[in-house]
Formats: sequence, C-alpha cells, structure tokens
Amino acid sequence: MSENATTSPLPRVGITHGDINGISYEIILKAFSDSRMLGMMTPILYGQSKALSYYKKNFGIDEFNYSLTRDARQSWNQKFNILNIVEQELKIDPGVPNAFSAEMSMLSLKKAVSDLNDGFIDALVMTPSSRPVAKSNIDYLLSYHKGTDVMRVFVSDRLRIGLATDDLPLREALGQLEARRIAHRLSTFALALKKDFNLMSPKIAVLGLDPYSSELSPENKAVAEAVAAACEAGIFAFGPFPSVKMFDSGLWRKYDAVLALYQEQAALPFKLLSSEGCASYWAGLPVLCAAPIQGPEFDIANTNQASPDALRAAFYLVLDIITNRNAQ
Repeated sequence: MSENATTSPLPRVGITHGDINGISYEIILKAFSDSRMLGMMTPILYGQSKALSYYKKNFGIDEFNYSLTRDARQSWNQKFNILNIVEQELKIDPGVPNAFSAEMSMLSLKKAVSDLNDGFIDALVMTPSSRPVAKSNIDYLLSYHKGTDVMRVFVSDRLRIGLATDDLPLREALGQLEARRIAHRLSTFALALKKDFNLMSPKIAVLGLDPYSSELSPENKAVAEAVAAACEAGIFAFGPFPSVKMFDSGLWRKYDAVLALYQEQAALPFKLLSSEGCASYWAGLPVLCAAPIQGPEFDIANTNQASPDALRAAFYLVLDIITNRNAQ
C-alpha cells in the first residue's frame, strides 16, 4: 500500500462500492486479482480501504496491493487505487442490507459522479446495490443531465437491447409508449450504436407491444408510426416485430440491436440468450456510466461464491466505448 500518487496515462475508471453488505467488494477483489486488468485501465474505487481489507482477509486474498489517493487525477498507473469516502471504519454486516449500507452506497456514488462530471475520471462503473438504492443512484446521476434523452442499453457478447422506457412499473411504462417518444429513443439508440460501437449504418429491430401480433395490430399503431418516422429521418429501423418471433426464431441475429418497449420485455430474453457476464450502460449521456447486470446477492454475501464475470463485462464495455469515441 502507498499513499503517494502519480498521473496515469491509461483510462481512469471510477468504481462505486455499491452495498458494502453485498457482493461488491468480493467481485471487485476477484476482478482485479487478474493483474492484466491493470494493463488496460487505472481503477479508482470510491470506497473504504478498511472495508476492502476486511473482505480481502475473509477471502484469504494475500496478493492484492492497492494505493491510496486523495485525487482521482493523481491516481497510480498499474495499481488499484482507493479514494476513501470516509476515514472511519465502516460497520459491515454481510448479507444484511440496512440504512447505513444504503447511505454509504449513495455517498460513494455522489463522490464518483462529481469526479465524472468534472472530467477527473473517464468512465464510471457502479457495483451492485439493492434495487431501490440502485434506482436512487441512477436518478441522482441523471439529475445532472436533465433534458438529455438517455436510455439504458443491455450489452452482451451476442446481443444489444435498448429500452424505450425507463425502469418503471409496467403500468407507468405502458403509459409512455407514444410514437414521438419511441422515435426519439430510436434516434438516441442509432447515434449511440454509431458513436459507441462503431456501427456506421446500424439496423435496429423494434418490438411490438403484443408478443404475438403483427405490425397491423391496433396495439402496435404507435410503434409502427415511430418506425416510419425514424426511417424518414434516415434511421434503419424495422418492425414492429412480435417478441416471441424475434427471439424464439433467432430473427434478432439479422440486426445490430433490438429496441424493447419496457424492461420486462428485454430482461428475460437477454438473460436467456447471453452469457453470464453481461452489462448495461446509459446511452445518450455526455458522460460514460455502466453497471454489471447483477444484483447485490445478499444471500451469498461473504461466502466466496459470487462471480466477477458481469463486473468484468462492464469494464470491457466502457473501455471499448472509450476507444471508439476517441477514434472519431
């Protein structure tokens, strides 16, 4: 451990520590136990060195060195950096989400978002918190970018699915499915596919509201109007397609991405068709933020059973996007 720092030429990737009573510290330790990760990026954990040491000791991980830094801009290259969000020792109760762990999750997020918005880090990866806390964290991030059309995109090695509506109860999401909103999301998605994935003429399949009905179905009228408007704007949009046909027949393979109308419509097929290591990010933001598609898994916290694959996928995703954006 060192308390000195030096400027890093590698992409600086901030990491929130999520819920300290979940699996976040475990998957962070496992991900960066592979030293090759430090050759691709300079990680900066907005967390607590004593919490890391607690889990490090519990899992018997001896070969894991880190450096303390007080400023993300002066982080160590080729080392794992920690920026302590508090100095006092944290009360850790593995497997038990509580008000204190939620508070620490938000504090980590606030400090990381401040550095992200100021350009002190190049990207942010958020580790798992409980769903209500994670939603509050995202709402906080997006509060700095009001008026920007932002959409969540699921990404795996096989599939990209964008969401036309936010993480809302189904009734609220359905109430937002008007043609103009869907057309805006298609525009945001197409731009992100070009900018972030280097796809110059991306083809986007759009799902319909009814899982079995064709584009002639009355339920799909707004979707069909949005697809037509997107095509007139020069976007290669197709559909609407019944979700059953899209995923059961493998039709999705003919397209660069799929636009789902609400989260439940995307989540199940995405998980079934993707490998274990999957991530998501928020397209349309002027800053880069991603997260593993993985919960805090309180039931296995501190048992050495959590997989770091989804977290690694989130890091690979932001590194690829940084490369593609810098190449333009």
